[in-house]
Amino acid sequence: MDYEHVRAVDPAVADALTAEVERQRETLEMIASENHVSPAVLEAQGSALTNKYAEGYPGERYYAGCEYADEVETLAIDRAKELWGAEHVNVQPHSGTQANMAVYFAMLEPGDKILSLDLTHGGHLSHGHPANFTGQLYEVEQYEVDPETGYLDYEGLDDLARAFDPDVVVSGYSAYPRQVDWERIQETAEAVDAYHLADMAHITGLVAAGVHPSPVGTADFVTGSTHKTIRAGRGGIVLTSDEHADAIDSAVFPGGQGGPLMHNVAGKAVGFKEALEPDFADYARQVVDNAKALGARLRENGLALVSGGTDTHLVLVDLRESHPDTTGGEAESALEDVGIILNKNTVPGETRSPFNPSGVRAGTPALTTRGFDEAASEEVADLIYRVVDNHDDVDVKAEVAEDVQALCADFPLYD
Repeated sequence: MDYEHVRAVDPAVADALTAEVERQRETLEMIASENHVSPAVLEAQGSALTNKYAEGYPGERYYAGCEYADEVETLAIDRAKELWGAEHVNVQPHSGTQANMAVYFAMLEPGDKILSLDLTHGGHLSHGHPANFTGQLYEVEQYEVDPETGYLDYEGLDDLARAFDPDVVVSGYSAYPRQVDWERIQETAEAVDAYHLADMAHITGLVAAGVHPSPVGTADFVTGSTHKTIRAGRGGIVLTSDEHADAIDSAVFPGGQGGPLMHNVAGKAVGFKEALEPDFADYARQVVDNAKALGARLRENGLALVSGGTDTHLVLVDLRESHPDTTGGEAESALEDVGIILNKNTVPGETRSPFNPSGVRAGTPALTTRGFDEAASEEVADLIYRVVDNHDDVDVKAEVAEDVQALCADFPLYD
């Protein structure tokens, strides 16, 4: 990746792009929402489709010259239908949040009610946080995980739904490490005559590979990101039944956005094709196996995990018991110093500010893309613990940084 054309026009941007590739090569990416796409997806996303306006949908565009845009979008739609078994798919949302927006705009009026998981318990901004448009347009009530177990409190959710009488119940989470019982939440939604929106942004790839139960065919609407565990072009997706197809399509365009980012749709199409290959299921299983190995070793080292472990691609570490004087922000910063990139994160029952909370979240999708197995994931867990336990020790951090570089060399990226 030499960016020769960029360098000829704008050396400063070329330097930044080159440095970013090197940063990714020389660090261990463990932010649970990030991954490394293939060179094919990168090439598709940098294609000449970035030049093309294609407002509308295949066969019904508002501009001429869309025959190849139609071809690419149709491929993305057909492949998504095959991956997730959905009747109707819209691949145009620019992000998972805009996919959620499409569902809200299609089915709700301002002031309607949303019931969703609290952000500090693993929810997402677009599920109803006051700083997000959802919290500003709709009346929001939020449920929680069981504070003792860290698991979703389905009975509490059911009781709250009956008391609040929501119009939409939202499931799917950004920092919940356990499998979701979609059917149980669907029962709750049906009991109060609400729609069920399942946001599988983090687990799109796990669901596609069959290593996490699918909400498709159970929830009324399923949304997701296309660049996390699915490893496709950056953006969002909405899956629903034929019954709601027209409402969703109208909410995406013209309701929520104009021209789709056709170069991103091309990246989605290529990534979906890769996910349909047999080895993708092996990848997804390894993501989960690596996360379980990572979590088990962190626990052996004395770190507390929310819910005690994981069924998915991420672990959520609560530092309050083992390191009460260390914040998630301090841990994140110290780990970044040695080349381990993860994020500070709130934990259930959070007692600190969300800007410097009590936990850290770590994921294995990007490590697994590089070829990490359980043994390598356990080694990373040991390095994480050493830094958290000695986050002010310069010598320890220097030693860990060398170990990180050795792992990066053993599992190269974009060679």
